Amino acid sequence: LFSGPSSIQLGSDVANLLGVPLSDLTVGNFADGETSVNVHNTVRGKEVFIVNSTNSVDSLLELLLMISCLRRASAKNITAVIPYY
Repeated sequence: LFSGPSSIQLGSDVANLLGVPLSDLTVGNFADGETSVNVHNTVRGKEVFIVNSTNSVDSLLELLLMISCLRRASAKNITAVIPYY
């Protein structure tokens, strides 16, 4: 279970309710303004869930980059949980 930067509190609450740890993911920016995503856990062959709202264009871009990063890290299934509130 991963949480994007726009839904950190919700992601940690979901992880707490499910009894699973929230996996480590870093989303940052390079000096030129480009977004970087780093996954610090092994996801090869695993089912992955990402909790991230899309309340802005930047949040949507971060979600898409997280999905791309996890796909390149060989995650078996990726499910995006997009809250609407």
